[in-house]
Amino acid sequence: MTAKSRIPTDSPGAPALVVCTAAGAVRGRREEGLVVFRGIPFAAPPVGEARFQAPRPAHAWDGIRDAHAFGPPPPQDFGNLGGLESLDPPKGDDWLTVNVWTPEPDPAALRPVMVWIYGGAYMFGHSGSPGYDARRIAADGDVVVVSLNYRLGMEGFAAIEGAPANRGLLDQVAALEWVRDNIAGFGGDPDQVTVFGESAGAGSAASLLSMPRAAGLFGRVIAQSVPGTFFSGALARDVGLALAAEMGLRPTVADLSMVAPHRLTSAGAALSSKMIHYVDRWGQAAPAVTPFSPVVDGDVLPTTPWQALAAGSAKNIDLLVGHNRDEYRLFTVIAGEQITEDQASAALRLFAPGPDGEQTYRAAFPDAPAGELFERVQTDWLFNMPTLYLAEAQRSGGGTAHVYELTWPAPGIGGELGACHALDIPLLFGTYGADLGALFFEGTEPSQDALTLSSRFRSSWTSFARSGDPGWPTYDERRLVQVLDTMPVVTAYPEERSRRLWEGYNFNSLPLL
Repeated sequence: MTAKSRIPTDSPGAPALVVCTAAGAVRGRREEGLVVFRGIPFAAPPVGEARFQAPRPAHAWDGIRDAHAFGPPPPQDFGNLGGLESLDPPKGDDWLTVNVWTPEPDPAALRPVMVWIYGGAYMFGHSGSPGYDARRIAADGDVVVVSLNYRLGMEGFAAIEGAPANRGLLDQVAALEWVRDNIAGFGGDPDQVTVFGESAGAGSAASLLSMPRAAGLFGRVIAQSVPGTFFSGALARDVGLALAAEMGLRPTVADLSMVAPHRLTSAGAALSSKMIHYVDRWGQAAPAVTPFSPVVDGDVLPTTPWQALAAGSAKNIDLLVGHNRDEYRLFTVIAGEQITEDQASAALRLFAPGPDGEQTYRAAFPDAPAGELFERVQTDWLFNMPTLYLAEAQRSGGGTAHVYELTWPAPGIGGELGACHALDIPLLFGTYGADLGALFFEGTEPSQDALTLSSRFRSSWTSFARSGDPGWPTYDERRLVQVLDTMPVVTAYPEERSRRLWEGYNFNSLPLL
């Protein structure tokens, strides 16, 4: 039985609800004009002997498996991000599952496929989150959308002796292999796959562009707010030592396997609140909210994405990248802290490029108060410049890229959020009242401007998935980008002052000092 065959169990003329995958048959549900499948295993549960190892093939099953409910989330580590701990705890260990939204599970349809990778600082998040309900993308764009779970935190990204690095990224590769082998039965074209993700999901997408194991599994990438944090092997091992020490253990498979997965998250949570004290050893990684990032280990991830793309690794891949104007505003507003001049100076000294980074930033933004400088340099270092320079690296490596910037401000919290981090998620998915969308829109009905912008996000993203063209020019020596706002416009890159400050900077893996 092949993945392209079906078991017709429905009335004549109606889309079939049962599709055969390589591991067994699954039954979906009709929902608002789509057929939706949830919680399909793409790999075996990564527990027992499989724990901390590369993903293994999913266990086959007999009969028809109902694919009506999302699979359990991987263990969640919320670090020092207060308020998120109230989420329901995961149930079960079959974390590695995919979900499919399709207009029609017909093998002859061959619709473009879009594979979503969630963010969450590489330590929390899951594909069953209400904010990632992909029905509007699938319906509006006439595409097949797949979302996936991958291991996070200690399970997915900590440096552990006896375990491969970047296990979370290897999970993503396994999910893309599942798409290649099975998606035709759901009406998707395995030769027209676009990977898209936001924040850590964008960092994952950028990593996939650099990974030999992922070659040939997709032809297009959309990376929304690419974080610049990639760990060197030495830094990852030192962080791994500190993580294991929080539990009185060594960072080995033998030691850590003694701790249940959902209890192991406490190590990351404990270390997150102390990381600032490691600034003399971990440098720019120390103030981060997460002790986890992809590791440039020379094997799973041979180099950083910027180095890989500049060398031509993705010159045959269509790339769409962009960021939000006020990325870091989300974190300062949530913290509710009044930034002092001393805090601004410390941030500028740590993150601004060059030996005179603080002075050059202050000269470039002479009227900016402390809070604005604090946000500006961290917005630039963490998201905006890594994103822009991924497009620059793609150009220098012989490929093409399209670039955007979101400048439309979130209406929530009295407009204080601006065009902050993650605002693009509810706009893209149309999930204004779910997850962070509830904060950005404060439970109110979205305005007509928001609805129009949301529709534009989906039409541009799905157009890119279909043709490689989101509707605006490629990024070249003119540096033209699509500004997404109430009145969208194509213009020269708006953050030119920041771009010039970072010109010539190399986004290398973060070192152990």
